[in-house]
Amino acid sequence: MREVFLILSMLIQLYSWVLVARALISWIPNLDPYNPAVQFLYQITEPVLEPVRRLIPPLGGTIDISMIVVFFALMILQQMLQTLA
Repeated sequence: MREVFLILSMLIQLYSWVLVARALISWIPNLDPYNPAVQFLYQITEPVLEPVRRLIPPLGGTIDISMIVVFFALMILQQMLQTLA
């Protein structure tokens, strides 16, 4: 069972890096949104970010904190899995 928790923890860490990559590409001006790498990042992160956006609307109508909320939730989940392992 320990191995399962460790594998899940590693997958969560990998997904966290994917979120960081998506955040970084959002800061690049004139980035082609149809680039396959960009499309891939959006396709694997949007299903997690969208429900959080519905629960927590953008602050002031412009600042989207959904990525921060998901990132911290993943950190907590990863810590719990490592504790169980």
